[in-house]
Amino acid sequence: MKRILFLAGGLCMAFIFIQCKDKIVGKPIPKQIAAQVIDSIVKVIEKDPIQAMIDKYVKVSLTTDTTKLTANEKKMLPLLISVARIMDDIFWKENFGDKHTFLDSLHDLRYREFARLNYGPWDKLNDNKPFIPGYGDKPLGAEFYPHDMTKDDFEKSKTIKDKTGHYSIIRKDEKGNLVSIPYHIAYKQEVELASRVLKEASGLADDPGLKKYLSLRAVALLTDNYLPSDLAWMDMKNNTLDIVAGPIETYSDGLYGYRAAHEAYVLVKDQDWSKRLAKYAGLLPGLQSGIPVEEKYKKEKPGSSADLNAYDVVYYAGEGNTGGKTIAINLPNDEVVQAKKGTRRLQLKNTIAAKFENILKPIATKLISADQRGNINGDAFFANTMFHEVAHGLGISQTINGKGTVRNALKELYGGLEEGKADILGLYMIKQLKDKGEVTGEMKDYIVTFVASIFRSIRFGAADAHAKANLLRFNFLKDAGAIIRNADGTYAVNFEKWDAAAEGLIKKIMQIQGDGDYDGLKKWLDEKCKISDELKADLARLDAEKIPVDIIFDQGLHTLGMAPSIK
Repeated sequence: MKRILFLAGGLCMAFIFIQCKDKIVGKPIPKQIAAQVIDSIVKVIEKDPIQAMIDKYVKVSLTTDTTKLTANEKKMLPLLISVARIMDDIFWKENFGDKHTFLDSLHDLRYREFARLNYGPWDKLNDNKPFIPGYGDKPLGAEFYPHDMTKDDFEKSKTIKDKTGHYSIIRKDEKGNLVSIPYHIAYKQEVELASRVLKEASGLADDPGLKKYLSLRAVALLTDNYLPSDLAWMDMKNNTLDIVAGPIETYSDGLYGYRAAHEAYVLVKDQDWSKRLAKYAGLLPGLQSGIPVEEKYKKEKPGSSADLNAYDVVYYAGEGNTGGKTIAINLPNDEVVQAKKGTRRLQLKNTIAAKFENILKPIATKLISADQRGNINGDAFFANTMFHEVAHGLGISQTINGKGTVRNALKELYGGLEEGKADILGLYMIKQLKDKGEVTGEMKDYIVTFVASIFRSIRFGAADAHAKANLLRFNFLKDAGAIIRNADGTYAVNFEKWDAAAEGLIKKIMQIQGDGDYDGLKKWLDEKCKISDELKADLARLDAEKIPVDIIFDQGLHTLGMAPSIK
């Protein structure tokens, strides 16, 4: 029996191996046949599902100009990255469990790589569907709650001390009762190490504000009392290095949206850009009063110490490093801090530029009407991102009818609606500031770039709060006639209907938030958070063109050119 085996790869010469009984003879393949072989192999790889999943991402390098750092700052940066890596290890435990045993069991390096990207066997950009055989659906509560716990068990429990707490996990004691375990106990080894490293970094800090913040953050990791360090973080103004580290966002708690997951961002401030943005902080009270809603839904006043800054992010870790990567941050989330100090809006300048060039511009060439593609530009994308973060600090954080905070009243649905509010309210603010001469540029540029970015974010999948927000907004604006689909499958903005539709969306979102209307929000999401077959087909064209869904990072000291040389 004779059979032919084809092998080809890289720049190696291709051969035909002819197997006759027990002998194998190698002969050079003619160039034309070799090309056909390689083309066949490429087609097989293209059909490989795991490779297709990996190809949803494009890798970018996270760099900054390290020559502007002082000698002490250069010594601090490796320490801050070490803290970020510890936050990464904790998030593995929160999202999946035993990282090392799991990864060691994956012998296909591509599956191992994709599992690292997703911190487990579930594809974040595909509605958290499992991509490794043998795993079922991701638990809604991740590892924050027992897998066999029902919502009824949780809500009827009399033994949980902090049901709505952000900084504890829920477990069963020896009697089967549900109890909470504070993070500083559950992750004792990790937080003690991170605390020591932060203290070491604080000793190197030249800026007094940064020194105080790092010292207090080191204490917070050991106590789960983040208020003092959050206040100190808001007070520091002149630092160049920064780190956001700890349990921050509650997106990963899909059961209730109570538990905060660990993450970290290591940041280098762009001092020149930050000075350009500083003027907007003083305009926040006026922006709040101008929101087009009833007075009772905007009675809170934003803190006057809020500020805007631009950064190069040099390291992502934990919850912030999975799925769709954030391009801006608005923190702290603590309503007490927000009332006293406001929030800080961090624009991640290098990540914004990477997403605009690698994703948004290619999307626009396929889905935005040809006569409006000229309205797509990077400055508008940056401004839309910035004022999205501004809008997080505006509106209302306490319900108007005694249901407590908006976050707790809306439970696991809070994140998606809050992102939707920030998106549309941020664009409304740009219009107000442009009318006052505080912002330049064409309003049509901001709006069309905004719509193009909707398609970008919808592709993150239903498991992502930002994707839900964008899908909700897209359907609302399309139903209102503000977004229209052309016969050729492209989309255009109907500027005549835009303002009324945008104001209608703002009013609906902020009313639900102020009323803490969980049932009303759930009904609205069930009706509007659906991708039509038409939109699904249009988005599929982006996949066919191999336009990335998101970015992943080449990051760390080596990427920054700061890794020690190997001898």
